[in-house]
Amino acid sequence: MTHPLYDFADRYTTAWCSDNPSKVAEFFAPNGTLTINGGVPHTGREAIAASAASFMEAFPDLVVTLRGVDDVDGRVAYHWTLAGTNTGPGGTGRAVRIDGTELWQIDEAGLIADSIGSFDVEAYQRQLQGR
Repeated sequence: MTHPLYDFADRYTTAWCSDNPSKVAEFFAPNGTLTINGGVPHTGREAIAASAASFMEAFPDLVVTLRGVDDVDGRVAYHWTLAGTNTGPGGTGRAVRIDGTELWQIDEAGLIADSIGSFDVEAYQRQLQGR
């Protein structure tokens, strides 16, 4: 059975592939937050768009693929794969492919109120450096 938020996750994935960071931010509540690997939370759509833009700029050929959606500890788990070549400003020219997860808290309007994202930073850095 498909998760009730699968279509939402599919559209969110498409937004990540759009080269338009504002489209990603539209999936978040106006004061929603996105935290990546325990870093400083990006709060509000403008900050979330800036975070998405940093990935889109670093990987101009960015492709995000939806791997699945399920429930984990009262949150919706969105599982993804990011693939791209780091040819943006200051890039290494190396291809990267990493899997990650975002744990979403969905608000009453059906938007992401809080997302806690994670991916393997060591694997990411290894790929960026060609090791």
